[in-house]
Amino acid sequence: MTPEAQHWYETAAMNGSIYAMIQLGRKNSDLCKIMDNCPASSKSPAQWFAYAKELALAKANSGDAESLFLMYEITLNDEWLEKSANAGYPLAQYWMAVSERQGKGFFFIPGKRDESVRNWLRLSSEGGYPKAMNNYLEILYRDGDMQAVHHWLKIAAETGEQDAMSNYGAYISHTPDKIGYPLNLVEGYAMFYLMKDLNDAGGIQDYVDRKIEKIAEKMTPEQIEQSKVFAKQWKDTHPPLSFFPDKLGD
Repeated sequence: MTPEAQHWYETAAMNGSIYAMIQLGRKNSDLCKIMDNCPASSKSPAQWFAYAKELALAKANSGDAESLFLMYEITLNDEWLEKSANAGYPLAQYWMAVSERQGKGFFFIPGKRDESVRNWLRLSSEGGYPKAMNNYLEILYRDGDMQAVHHWLKIAAETGEQDAMSNYGAYISHTPDKIGYPLNLVEGYAMFYLMKDLNDAGGIQDYVDRKIEKIAEKMTPEQIEQSKVFAKQWKDTHPPLSFFPDKLGD
């Protein structure tokens, strides 16, 4: 928690951002606390947490799904997470799947845990959360449901999630042909051409460059130009590339 970060968190918090309040409330567990150099704040971490809880609880009590999730983040009480997931909040549904996969909850009938995890991931995917789509795709691939894999990988790529775009580009350009997409060199090249915008974020630049070179070996100059036109059209009509970090992550 640097002074600059705290300034912007407090600015956001004073304008009603519960997410910013929670981050300020967590300052006691920040590295700055260990190093004893946390910047001064207009409120203590406990006061920020109390304010966040007051605002979130009011909306949670009216059934607001996101506020129910924020109550989970504030209290770490799994009951709030489940309430948010049941209310349809995709991020909560994703974390329900993660927590159950890690052993939380009681499932006495064999196979019910896996069934529940799959269901939460499906619901979260249908709600538009890309990380859930990536996890759901692993299950679909393991089950051999290639039609569903084709469907969800394209949708995940269309969100701008970089891992999904990378996989989609690789599979439609048959580098490798892993899931049976029809060969589409123009769109496959375009996916990696778009990922050049990330530069070396996430350490993927070398991989992107190698893929572009490998796909280009199978293409004519005209196809490469078509690819660049397609890439521009995609960029103009789709969300920007993202690693989709959690708002309340580190």
